[in-house]
Amino acid sequence: MANASGFFTHPSISSMRTRTHLPISVSGSGFCVSKRFSKRVICSSSLTSLDNNVSPSQYRPPRLVPSGCKLIGSGSAVPSLLISNDDLAKIVDTNDEWIATRTGIRNRRVVSGKDSVVGLAVEAATKALEMAEVAPEDIDLVLMCTSTPDDLFGAAPQIQKALGCTKNPLAYDITAACSGFVLGLVSAACHIRGGGFKNVLVIGADSLSRFVDWTDRGTCILFGDAAGAVVVQACDIEDDGLYSFDVHSDGDGRRHLNASVKESQTDGALGSNGSALGDFPPKQSSYSCIQMNGQEVFRFAVKCVPQSLEAALQKAGLPASSIDWLLLHQANQRIIDSVATRLQFPPERVISNLANYGNTSAASIPLALDEAVRSGKVKPGHTIATSGFGAGLTWGSAIIRWR
Repeated sequence: MANASGFFTHPSISSMRTRTHLPISVSGSGFCVSKRFSKRVICSSSLTSLDNNVSPSQYRPPRLVPSGCKLIGSGSAVPSLLISNDDLAKIVDTNDEWIATRTGIRNRRVVSGKDSVVGLAVEAATKALEMAEVAPEDIDLVLMCTSTPDDLFGAAPQIQKALGCTKNPLAYDITAACSGFVLGLVSAACHIRGGGFKNVLVIGADSLSRFVDWTDRGTCILFGDAAGAVVVQACDIEDDGLYSFDVHSDGDGRRHLNASVKESQTDGALGSNGSALGDFPPKQSSYSCIQMNGQEVFRFAVKCVPQSLEAALQKAGLPASSIDWLLLHQANQRIIDSVATRLQFPPERVISNLANYGNTSAASIPLALDEAVRSGKVKPGHTIATSGFGAGLTWGSAIIRWR
């Protein structure tokens, strides 16, 4: 049942863990029917023809039945090239101890050779679909959360094609940097609950290494490349697995973290040709390397992230003590530890793989989630408090249940 804030109220955590979760199918009328033996949700796109005796002005289309959504599969992929702190020490004034002490990072993966953001995303998505037992042709929507697409016009349609989604489902990019994956989950839920979508693929993938100044030890030590994906599926409202969310942005914080467009230092090939228009044709542009005020970003994260998580927990009607895992964007271990301390999460209930991959932007949360699921740490029925935060500035939190 929806409350005034638009969020659905849920039974206690204990009752949710003991309840049998049944996959569903959805008929053309929009009503949900439980099916015990199939994880696939099948959607009928055919429309019932109008009765000849009913005029168009009298016809009322059937309304969508409120639907829940849940995460049923995950996958991840990383480039093969591993760059350690010792490797960085050969090109910039730093060392392993200095980096590990300040960030918690020891290694990161970097795209090389034929690696691409689309390639990593497709690999992660394929693994997520296999775990979910959902075929590519049953995907209704592909959300590609990235700030570093291989193509200026976006990557999602390329992923849709590579996966073999034969029904040409909608596919589009979400650009929100390190908050992208959480916003992708929220978007998936909105499409499912309000639009009748059944299977949504949410991918977080970035290659920030292509926009790092590798002579700047303040930023080059932080970032790595990766992709992670989840399948979000429609379900009965009683089985809903996205309990609540809390999202924000503050454009004033852009000055602390950005990679701005910059004009070429030379005139374009056409030049002005003596044109009275002066600045036309415009100069060719590219993006600058990542510019970051580390201290300000740290202050922002340790202040806003706990507030957002507390707001999401309040909307879900859950105390922090009922959460099985805290999963934050993997930016800096000191940020993770500070937020966990603020919310009184013991270290053994905090998921972190930052040491192995660094900050992988939109990929960090699904990458860490997939590793935790495949290792057996996160089990079906576990509740996770997750939060992404970064450039924009943007930040957001969600309370979710795994499967």
